This record gives sequence, structure tokens and C-alpha cells, in this order.
Amino acid sequence: MTSDPPSGEEKPASRNFIEQIIDADLAAAKNVDQIHTRFPPEPNGYLHIGHAKSICLNYGLAQQYGGKFNLRFDDTNPTREEQEYVDSIMDDVRWLGANWEDRLFFASDYFEQLHDWAVKLIKAGKAFVCDLTADEMREYRGTLVKPGKNSPDRDRRVDENLELFAKMKAGEFPDGSRTLRAKIDMAAPNINLRDPVMYRIKHAHHHRTGDTWCIYPSYDYTHGQSDSIEGITYSICTLEFENHRPLYDWFCEALGIHHPRQIEFARLNLTYTVMSKRKLLQLVTEKHVSGWDDPRMPTIRGLRRRGYTTESIQAFCERIGVAKFNSTIDMAWLEDAVREDLNEKAFRALAVLNPLKIVLTNLEPGQTIDIEAPNHPQNPEAGMRTLPLTREILIEADDFMEDAPKKFFRLRPGGEVRLRCAGIIKCDEVVKDAAGNVTELRCTFDPDHARKVKGTIHWVSAARALSAEVRLYDHLCAVENPEDVPEGKTFIDNLNPNSLQSITAHLEPSLVDAIPGTHIQFERLGYFFVDPVDSTPNKPVFNRTATLRDSWTKVKN
Repeated sequence: MTSDPPSGEEKPASRNFIEQIIDADLAAAKNVDQIHTRFPPEPNGYLHIGHAKSICLNYGLAQQYGGKFNLRFDDTNPTREEQEYVDSIMDDVRWLGANWEDRLFFASDYFEQLHDWAVKLIKAGKAFVCDLTADEMREYRGTLVKPGKNSPDRDRRVDENLELFAKMKAGEFPDGSRTLRAKIDMAAPNINLRDPVMYRIKHAHHHRTGDTWCIYPSYDYTHGQSDSIEGITYSICTLEFENHRPLYDWFCEALGIHHPRQIEFARLNLTYTVMSKRKLLQLVTEKHVSGWDDPRMPTIRGLRRRGYTTESIQAFCERIGVAKFNSTIDMAWLEDAVREDLNEKAFRALAVLNPLKIVLTNLEPGQTIDIEAPNHPQNPEAGMRTLPLTREILIEADDFMEDAPKKFFRLRPGGEVRLRCAGIIKCDEVVKDAAGNVTELRCTFDPDHARKVKGTIHWVSAARALSAEVRLYDHLCAVENPEDVPEGKTFIDNLNPNSLQSITAHLEPSLVDAIPGTHIQFERLGYFFVDPVDSTPNKPVFNRTATLRDSWTKVKN
């Protein structure tokens, strides 16, 4: 998808393939009493826009079918997980509108049960302790075209496996010296079924269980069993887990426990950014960005700081839909969603980013004319504000052209243009410096609102304007697919050097009291957000959320 969302008459929404599966199961009374979904993040980083799609899908299905929704942290890797990530994920999921009520869980809550089930599999001859190193295990595993070969330890007696596993749990072996593996089929075409690892030895402090455990279950072993414990009916995950589904099923069937149904959907990929947690972490640690909440990042925290709203992300996820095949969505779809939402919500204000001074020669020095302007032109209930028009004003430099083409409807020598919400000005004189650069325009002001002219521009009082930091954000990466790089290069080489431009802009004086977290449309320039981190009293900092559509830049007279 690379074009804007379709417009026109609304059509009834069709059922996506997951809804069709659920509908069929409900009709057949198959495995479903009440729909129960979950969002199961690993607390090893901040959530990004791809996770938002999963959250909206899982929570949306639970709401749609009158079911339940869980938030569960799959916290099985203590060396990469932190409480900071747990806290941020909870905050972001809540901000996205998903309500897990009292169903907050952690895989670490189930460590005892998972251990007991592992013992059960050992006793059933379906799991064994393996002494192979990680490198040896890879060698024994085989390839897509070559079957693996059995570990020399695969036929260990049950009592020996039980004793070794107990010693692993007791901390008697060093890290990496032994693993517990499921005994499935080393010749299976699906490599995930070639005796996968269930437990590894890792003497590491866990953010919740402390030093109680020194063996930790693998994700593949933990995930399905955690779903089963919680009574999940549908384990909805992204396509990279499709090849893991037979293993998910094997564990549930081998243990004889409640068996959720796994359904895979296409993950969200966006142009001009990266979505890998590892790569996002690299951007943070190497200081290519200011942090996980840098507004250039595709993290939920970054989008929030840039000014994206809950409703805009929900609408975006709804628009792109749920598919079975991976594709890349144009960033324009996300930007369009936030524009549509903020067009209704954001109050208007005047700001000049690249100023050119105008002297209104028929106004007296010190004279001020109070101009009444609507806070929102489509919403009279939003009220009015007062703009000071003074002898010296500022306009955008590119709203004047000395040698203007015929269809240039802004200001030119001898030409007229309307000041937004005020009267009309006529350019009488162009003042230049010694190098021939335009430094000032001298104009006359006509307060007549009835007279028609073709162009309207924005402005601020030079004397009364608020000088403020404005951050102009562009795409994080300079190319659509930043991971498509030649040999010897990485995605870092595709970062956009112009992704952030910080300028001092001139704003209407009412914005001095702008509250952090407020959305504002700078007329003809775009949507901006009062930065909630760096803004201080009477010194707001503005982040550009999105530019305006071309059609929106034409302000009506």
C-alpha cells in the first residue's frame, strides 16, 4: 500500500480471516466458550508501532466478541529484561486503550508449573538432558535439506535425566554446560521440531524472581503453556511464528493440557524506519537518537512524544487491516491518520518559521490593532483569541517572490495579499542589502475584509511574537527500505541526516502559556505538539507531528 486511504462512500466492513475463523469455531461450538486473547510482550525493550497493531487486534477481538483480554509478560530471559521496560509497556498498552482489568500476568508466575511439566515430559520419555555445547548443537541440528542427527545423550535413562535436571535446577552446573531438550524428531522437515531446547542454565538475577532460579525456560516452551494456564482460546501472533506452530501444538498435546489455537497474521512493516527491537536498541545505545522516546523513533513512546494520538494509531491499525502475507505499508498512511484526527482536535495558531520583516507604513510606531481570530474555524464553540497587529510584522520568506510567476498568489512587488484574519496588504517597496538580498518589505495595510484578493498568508507581530524552539522532524531513514543495503553497509548508513532540524520560530504571543501535551495546528505549516519533556513554564518547545496536506495549505479568504 503506497497511496492515500481510499475516500468516498463508506462500505460495510468485511470480516478479516481471523474473524472468519472465530465465527466458524463459534458456529461449530469448537474449542470456544468465551473468546480470550492476550498480548504477550517480552520486557526487553519499548513497544513500537508494530506492537500497536497486535494490541489493537487482540484487544479489539476480545471486545468485539464479549471476551477477555490479558496482558502477560513473557519474561524468561533475565539478562535482557528490566523493570523499566515492564513499566513502559504497561503505560503504552493502557494509553492505546487496551484494558486488561485484573488480568496482568508474567510467565515467571508459572516457573514452578513449567518446571513440573518438564519433569512430567522427562518421566514420559519425551525430554532429556543434553551435554552438547551450543556450537555442537547447531552442527547436529542439520539444515533445511539435511536431517539432523541425534544427540549422544538422547537415549539417557529417565532416572538419569531426572537426576541431572534436578542438579541443573540446584545450580550445580555452569552456564551453558547442559540443556533440557524435548525429544521429538531430528529428521523432521521443520527444524523447530528437531529436539528443541526447553531449559538453559543461566545464573542470572531475574527482575521478579531474583536468584530463585538458575535455569530458565525457552520462549517456545513457555509461550504455549502460559497461554494454556490462562485459558487463552486464540494465540494470535505474527507470521514469523508460523513455523513454530507445530511445536506449540506438540507441547500442549504431549502434556495433555488445554490447547489454544494459534493463528498467524502479517506483522506491520513501515517505510523509512526500522522495526527490530535490536536495531532500535542500537540506535539508542549508539546515540543516533536521544532515547526510546525520540520523536523520530517508531516506538509508541516516540510517537506519543511527537504528538500522535491514541485515536490516530487505532484508526491506522483499522485501515491497514489484517492480512496473511507480509507487506510494507507506506508511512503516509500513518501520517494521514494523525492528520485526520488532529484536524478535528487541534486549535489553530499563527507561527512563522522562516521570517521576512514587513513594515506597514500607514500604521504608527507603537500602534496595535486587535484582530479577532477563531481558535478552530470549523468549531465556533472553540471560541476566539486576539492577535496583535503592529507596524512591523513577520511573514514566511517564501510567501514573497520578487519575480513571481503568473499563478503565484502570494505577495509580489505591487501585489496584494490578505493577512490571515486581518485586512489586505500591498507591497510598495522592496528593501535589499548590499548583496542584493531582500531584507524588508514596505507595505500599506487596508483593513477592508470585504474586498477580494486571491491569496492569504499567515503572519505574526514582530514586536509581540514569542520566540520558541520548534523541532521539525522528518523520516528516521532516508530511503524507503533502510535494511536493503549493499555488502559492508548497515541500516545505520541509511539514516536520514536531516531527520531533525531545530529552529527558533516566531509564534503568536498566546502560545507562551501553551500546556505540555497540547496539540496545535500552525496554520499553513502543519500540526505541532507541545513537548511534554523539554517544555518549561513560559518556554514551550514544539514538535512537528505532521505536515499538512497540499490541499489544506490553501487558506480560504
